[in-house]
Amino acid sequence: MIKISDSAARVITRQLARQGVESGGLRVAVKAGGCSGFSYVFSWDAQPRDRDEIFEGLGGARIYVDPRSLTLLDGTVLDFEEDNLLATSFTLKNPHAKSTCGCGESFSA
Repeated sequence: MIKISDSAARVITRQLARQGVESGGLRVAVKAGGCSGFSYVFSWDAQPRDRDEIFEGLGGARIYVDPRSLTLLDGTVLDFEEDNLLATSFTLKNPHAKSTCGCGESFSA
């Protein structure tokens, strides 16, 4: 299971509306690479793929996760950091991450 914070749900809903795909969702995936071994990948999709797990948050905000990525994301909390003066971004609090790189975009498991 992946939990979507209220802040992340608001951003997902807002971005999908801007793109005209209100019924879509945010794809969250993991790929090999990055300075720590695995990297997070985010993309907007109009609909889920056949084997995707779908998780919902506030207001029906959805994220799509493929089965392979879910093994490394199960138990994760998707949040959106809005209080940083330099940048705002989605963040993942992943219980499987043994270490992360300085930028927080890759991790080892």
